[in-house]
Amino acid sequence: MTKINITETVLRDANQSLIATRMSFDEFAPILHKLDNAGYHSLECWGGATFDSCIRYLDEDPWERLKKIKMVVKKTPLQMLLRGQNILGYKHYPDDVVRNFIKMSVYYGMDILRIFDALNDYRNIEVAMDETKKQGAHAQGTIVYTISPIHNMDNYAKLAKQLEEMGADSICIKDMAGLMMPQTAYELVKAIKETVKLPVYLHSHSTNGMAEMSYLKATEAGVDGIDCAISSFSSGTAQPATESMHFALQNCGFDTGLNAEGLKEINDFFKPVRAHFIKIGQLDPKVLSPQPEGLTYQIPGGMLSNMISQLKAQNAIDKLDLVLNEVPKVREDLGFPPLVTPMSQMVGTQATVNVLTGERYKMILKEVKSYCRGEYGKAPGKINKDLLAKALENEKPITGRFADTLEPIFEKTKEDIKDLTERDEDVLSYILFPQIAEDFIKSKKAKPSEEQLREDVKADVI
Repeated sequence: MTKINITETVLRDANQSLIATRMSFDEFAPILHKLDNAGYHSLECWGGATFDSCIRYLDEDPWERLKKIKMVVKKTPLQMLLRGQNILGYKHYPDDVVRNFIKMSVYYGMDILRIFDALNDYRNIEVAMDETKKQGAHAQGTIVYTISPIHNMDNYAKLAKQLEEMGADSICIKDMAGLMMPQTAYELVKAIKETVKLPVYLHSHSTNGMAEMSYLKATEAGVDGIDCAISSFSSGTAQPATESMHFALQNCGFDTGLNAEGLKEINDFFKPVRAHFIKIGQLDPKVLSPQPEGLTYQIPGGMLSNMISQLKAQNAIDKLDLVLNEVPKVREDLGFPPLVTPMSQMVGTQATVNVLTGERYKMILKEVKSYCRGEYGKAPGKINKDLLAKALENEKPITGRFADTLEPIFEKTKEDIKDLTERDEDVLSYILFPQIAEDFIKSKKAKPSEEQLREDVKADVI
């Protein structure tokens, strides 16, 4: 019986997609043991927006969160999402920061690093891949899936071959906008499996109502694993339901390795957690319904909600259709970048600015200028020559890897903030999110440690 590995996303992507990563460690800690014994291939529990959210909203040290998860989860590999040279942020960091971050992540218990670049420019993931391998962790290279005149099966097969040659242990097809049609999933997985000898995994979102069908067709083509979310935190902008996919695959003759009784206990645990987030307004039930209009506009749900917020702030929501029509034009002008962070924000905001100013590229975003210069990597296609000339303003474009122009900063930052902290973990947090990390570190130092609290309790008893 063919095995289909299932990665559970409730601790990271489902949490991030449905409730903006607001689930605290204490809210899921009691179920970690059951998650570890359910038979999952891996638990995606870190990376993405979890790091930022822990510090900014949850008053948690993200490093301690990872450590505490690993203390309980002993059998199932832990998995994270890493944006290559961007790490967890929106800009490129020097190589020394990337390497130190990965060393610390593996030290604290990370087993599988899913590494991607928004433009599929693999110069931007080579250092992260190399360091992951050096640390003995599993390096999963990622192909960001999108639809455009220049993205096709041959293009994706070549990317898969690149990843194999870079030493990837496995490959993930990342369909962040849930755009992949079922037959496309079959053909794409088949093409990649015929090109490389690595395990292939498929990640999608149920945003447009296609993911379940695409997953099933992908398994027919030989996919090795899929990402799912326990049903309480599944569907809509999250992933397909773990239990539903388990039963469907089992019915088709596949083995998931999952324990159905264990899955029920896990789901029963998360039902009141979901109810709580609905009650406080953090989980909007609207995001649980398919939004197939995304198949027409090819816009991720988060990007659409961001544009609506921008237009409402300008009292210009009546211009939404104009902005939606402008998005594909801006994307074409920029060489068809995949609409994934940070490109989705960049394209959507520039389209909004073009409409609101009444003139295309009257004002060019700073980030768009940086993109045109080459700071984010090589554009998949050709950038509009008039836009390029206006964006560069006589500056020379970067032809090599942008990170090669960045000076090492880890040791310098460590020295600069030695009065604030001496922990390498805190230095990394500070480099990624300077302002909020500084405030967090200060507040953490002001609190008594767990050891001190125990000593205080002993003293009171005596």
